[in-house]
Amino acid sequence: MFVLVNLKTYPCDPIEVAEAVSDVDDRTDARLAVAPQAAHLERVAETGVETWAQHVDPIDHGSNTGHTLAESVADAGADGTLINHSEQRLKLADVDGSVRAAERAGLETVVCANNPAQIGAAAALGPDAVAVEPPELIGTGTPVSQADPDVVEDAVDAASSVNSAVSVLCGAGISTGDDIVAAGDLGAEGVLLASGVAKADDPAAALEDLVEPL
Repeated sequence: MFVLVNLKTYPCDPIEVAEAVSDVDDRTDARLAVAPQAAHLERVAETGVETWAQHVDPIDHGSNTGHTLAESVADAGADGTLINHSEQRLKLADVDGSVRAAERAGLETVVCANNPAQIGAAAALGPDAVAVEPPELIGTGTPVSQADPDVVEDAVDAASSVNSAVSVLCGAGISTGDDIVAAGDLGAEGVLLASGVAKADDPAAALEDLVEPL
């Protein structure tokens, strides 16, 4: 099970969270990673934790002020990148461009989408994984696996029907170990989560509780 902790722009210490993730990763069979803000990528990667970018733009080297270049993300030590998160939506052509840019830089990719239909479209672009995240559940503490489990199962079916090599992750409202287990039971191979760890007083303890059922 892949557990990717997205730090968003929460006022947390990214190094503290990264070290907590790395420490727990050493004691679990789950694969753990953390996605800090772009400015913190290099420092987080230096902790040894698997590090992901929150976004890369569909650009190449050149005149692109204010954009995030995939090669720069990789040079900072990132292993992969999220694309098309609900808080950083892209047009389909730009999602494709970001996937291609990430591949060019050797980054693993997870493309986020709102629903099974969008999951199918995202899977057709050939990322490593897709993540179904109904935006209305993000940050609520109510996981999609509980609020609408059919969404997860339908997303798995949609991705499989297009490209069986694309893994499906589950996001939005994941906050407990039982949520992660439920996502796995519905066919997801991993989860995206954020506030449950990033906003915790003790990130390591919060993450331990999350992965303990695994």
